[in-house]
Amino acid sequence: MQVLPVVPSPRAGGHPQAAPPQVAVLALQGDFAAHAAALAAHGLSAVEVRTAAQLGARRPAALVLPGGESTTMLRLMEGTGLQEAITAWVAAGVPVLATCAGVILLARQVRNPAQPSLGLLDVTVERNSYGRQLASAVVPLRTAPGCGLEEPCLEGVFIRAPRIVQVGDGVEVLAWRGADPVLVRQQNLLAATFHPELSPRSPVTALFARMVQEGL
Repeated sequence: MQVLPVVPSPRAGGHPQAAPPQVAVLALQGDFAAHAAALAAHGLSAVEVRTAAQLGARRPAALVLPGGESTTMLRLMEGTGLQEAITAWVAAGVPVLATCAGVILLARQVRNPAQPSLGLLDVTVERNSYGRQLASAVVPLRTAPGCGLEEPCLEGVFIRAPRIVQVGDGVEVLAWRGADPVLVRQQNLLAATFHPELSPRSPVTALFARMVQEGL
């Protein structure tokens, strides 16, 4: 297991700062390295996890489910106990950030085509709904007033992204692409159908960092 550390800067007087909160990044497949760099830029430390035992041993302050291939991730999790471990962490109230394929993993229902999921986030998603790789785009997004994002203008990097087509009553929509919800929050779950880790100093990553630091 590879740990990606953040070296604390010394405080005035030469005393080191407390170690930054540690966030587990699911590293089965996908852009987990980009998430580690984005977390470090917001004062968090990332540790790659690939097994339920690693997740339990590290006892991180939060969890990230990155983009990639959701079908591949599900196949790699089969029989490993990871699905059960992730479900337990969510139930315990640990902050979770899911991006792109990570949203598919968490969704209550998946279409186009249908596939299994963890069913923890009360949304229905359609896979690859904005087009294939060649249709990737950086799109300005509309944000909800008072949603906790630091910037009025938010961009979304969409790469083979899923579309949220239905949102449950307990899910708060924080940002839209046109009429489509693309950033939602359900209690300790923050889910983006785009890739905030690819936008330098993204306010989405900043919001997640506040959730981690506040233990939400």
